[in-house]
Amino acid sequence: MTADQTDQLRRAAGFESNRAEALEKLLKKHSGTHQLVLLQDFPDPDALSSAWAYRLMANAYNIQCDIYYSGTLSHQENIALVKLTNLPAKRWPAGAKEAPDLSEYQGYVLVDTQGTTSHLTQKVQEAELPLLLVVDHHAPQGKLLGELIDIRPDIHSTATIMTEYLRSGIVQLDRSNDTHIKCATALMHGLRSDTANLMQATEPDFLAAAFLSKYSDAQLLSAVLQASRSRRVMDVIERSLRNRQIQNSVSIAGVGYLRYEDRDAIPQAADFLVTEENVHTAVVYGIVHDEDEEKELVVGSLRTNKITLDPDEFIKEALGQDNHGRFFGGGRSMAGGFEIPIGFLSGYYENSDYNRQKWEVFDKQIKQKLQRLVNPENGVLNTD
Repeated sequence: MTADQTDQLRRAAGFESNRAEALEKLLKKHSGTHQLVLLQDFPDPDALSSAWAYRLMANAYNIQCDIYYSGTLSHQENIALVKLTNLPAKRWPAGAKEAPDLSEYQGYVLVDTQGTTSHLTQKVQEAELPLLLVVDHHAPQGKLLGELIDIRPDIHSTATIMTEYLRSGIVQLDRSNDTHIKCATALMHGLRSDTANLMQATEPDFLAAAFLSKYSDAQLLSAVLQASRSRRVMDVIERSLRNRQIQNSVSIAGVGYLRYEDRDAIPQAADFLVTEENVHTAVVYGIVHDEDEEKELVVGSLRTNKITLDPDEFIKEALGQDNHGRFFGGGRSMAGGFEIPIGFLSGYYENSDYNRQKWEVFDKQIKQKLQRLVNPENGVLNTD
């Protein structure tokens, strides 16, 4: 998407030329309300930190915010980030009795998502909560009807967008305020993680990083980054190495069945495989079993260092849409992901032969769809 197209999208959404003034106007309008901030089901540092930054700004206008995600935190850095900074994001309770009463909220906000990657979107829509704000850096996933839409595919992280708001002075960060220091540190981590340690950063990202450097805690950030991998993650990486197939510099690996709480091992395995010599793109996927919801999903991640390969285009072209017209996945610069419900065939059985056969069917199907694009002789998208 070009800069002109992005500007047209913003104008069509009613976004004012001065974005900070538009957000401040929204916050003043909804002063005294109670809002729900939704993240993708499995939030990354960019999402977690950006939601915290919004909550910080909203609190300055007497707005109470609750941050929720419906999945889990399994990546060691995400767990460390939340624990070490006391980041105020919570998992949506599995039981209906423990779930928050949606009638207590006056609206909801989407941060680092457009609602397509969260199972909570349906809940708030059924409760008829109004969509107040969307802030995201991913490619547009469809038409959104909200009071304020700030979608910037030309920006590499949502943390950069949120930092831009902070730089405008909506909230004056204070170096003596522990919460401000921890939030700035979280934003720095989110920015770094979505720009490959600033190697893919552009001018707005560097400006944001320079601003955050005045307030972030380098020792705290180092502690988050040094969180060790679990044995289960290492096992999945080993499986991806053993099962990978490389064609035209694209490495594809199925890792079999994983527990729901271990699904973050998939993107970590993709991060590892893409570092192999003569490989520019890695795709890792597996069947994730959710015992609480009694369902299974094919979950995958793509990582690439090939500038001409668009992860969003690649995944959407390879895997298509569901019956409701929603894509099974998408991406941003250098990274992407997908999630495909298994549906009727969900369920892990004691019969090992059945489980093996089911995995072989899905493994073959996913590989076939991906390799259709990888192989330039038969593919739609040439990755060479």
